[in-house]
Amino acid sequence: MKLYLDNCCYNRPFDDQSQERIHLKSAAVLSIIKRARAGTDTILASSALNLEMTMISDLEKREKVEILYGIAMEEVSFSSEIESRAVEIIAESSIRSFDAIHIAFAEKGGTDYLLTTDDRLEKACARISTLVKVANPLRYITEVMSDE
Repeated sequence: MKLYLDNCCYNRPFDDQSQERIHLKSAAVLSIIKRARAGTDTILASSALNLEMTMISDLEKREKVEILYGIAMEEVSFSSEIESRAVEIIAESSIRSFDAIHIAFAEKGGTDYLLTTDDRLEKACARISTLVKVANPLRYITEVMSDE
């Protein structure tokens, strides 16, 4: 599978793990990283992800996030097509600009899934037409494992 993980996925393993749902999504993200290292999944990178990671104020956390992000194997380059698609997504939904840009990058990269731990984004994407499936990492791992 070809995947695009948004920034919150890379951050999740370094969030407070005392909540069960955070812990489960963290485990799913780490499982996805493991699958990518094994060559089962391909993870895409983007300039939007690079920029968002520079905004993480906790330097220790940023370094850890960047290590996980190092698994990304292909980079999708920014284009006017991505910008136009992001504007279109924003116009037809309540999706915030960075999230719309991530969706546009994922679509342009031909990914099968955009993964996010943001429940609001996942629900908002269910109400619009996208060229990629949008799911949380736990749902993705559950679907993939049931198909294998």
